[in-house]
Amino acid sequence: MIVGIHHVAIGTPDLDAALEFYRDGLGFEVVQESDWHLDNPLADRAVGLSGTSARMAMLKAPNAFLEVWEYREPKPRDLTSLPSDLGYPHFCLQVQDIQSEFERLQNLGMQFVADAPVDFGPASAVYGRDPFGNVIEIYEIRDPETAQLPR
Repeated sequence: MIVGIHHVAIGTPDLDAALEFYRDGLGFEVVQESDWHLDNPLADRAVGLSGTSARMAMLKAPNAFLEVWEYREPKPRDLTSLPSDLGYPHFCLQVQDIQSEFERLQNLGMQFVADAPVDFGPASAVYGRDPFGNVIEIYEIRDPETAQLPR
């Protein structure tokens, strides 16, 4: 029986810089960290790779977790995706005062696809990329009666 979604994982070339962005900039709380070098057969078996070396941090947001990975081995491939690609092309952060968050996140290094959030009436949204190329949508619900559920 599935009881819910626990976390979304993202990759980064620099875990320390990612923690500055997600912990310090977005306010997520670090609840777990792990680091290993080429000698973790359980991790290798769980992820289906061999000879892994990685650092990770599990971050807690108000209603979900975000798992951030920096793999040293095997060397990561750049699979920067578009929102239309298959797989896990973005995650969404529900915000209050989207214009203020848009400006704040720009100052933290996010690059957005538009020069302002897009107003859909009962909600506003805009996609951007974190400093490592991961796609993040910010989404504000102003009228919960007519707005879509968070994506």
